[in-house]
Amino acid sequence: MRFSIKNVINKIIDIIWQNRRWIIMLLFMIIFYEILDNVVDDDIYNFDVAGYEFVTANMTEAKTKIAKIITRMASPLVLGLLAVSVCISVKDKKLKYSIISNLAIAALLNFIIKNIIQRPRPVEHRLIDETGYSFPSGHSMVSMAFYGYLIYIINKYVDNKIIKIISTIALTILIILIGMSRIYLGVHYTSDVCGGFCVAISYLMLYTGILKGMFNKNQEEK
Repeated sequence: MRFSIKNVINKIIDIIWQNRRWIIMLLFMIIFYEILDNVVDDDIYNFDVAGYEFVTANMTEAKTKIAKIITRMASPLVLGLLAVSVCISVKDKKLKYSIISNLAIAALLNFIIKNIIQRPRPVEHRLIDETGYSFPSGHSMVSMAFYGYLIYIINKYVDNKIIKIISTIALTILIILIGMSRIYLGVHYTSDVCGGFCVAISYLMLYTGILKGMFNKNQEEK
């Protein structure tokens, strides 16, 4: 067999594509570890300040009202109601259970990590009252897990390409805005939000990978 650089490159690309889920998971876990390491060493001040200044540039009363509305889209009540609403519209029982369990696991995982790290919340620029620890941001992490999983479901089970594209873009923007709202309202540091996103993305890669294997196995058994 003749050696070909093109064949080797294509083989490497093929391997990367086949294992993209685990590569993405590992990549974001590494980023999370780097953020966590700097948070623990209290060596992330400049990053947090830069993020806050960027998000809060040209603050207005109207922007503050919008930020408060956006942040509620990741409140336990709203996410719970949305999860129930989605489950009602979904016929597949396994998919229903996966939506509920995804939300519950993400919330529990955030609670565990927060209570291990125990980082105090910022107090200098708070616009709303919040309790509990700061790292990682629960709103950011759980919204990424919940809305991110909806993106996965829509792209997997919906045939209409326009709906897929619009839903993916809209939910992605919502996730980002929720994270920014937490910084804007002064209840989280930039590193809290980034850390929450990283954990959620890594978790989603693992969660959807496990579910994919379970669903495929059940279909084969039938």
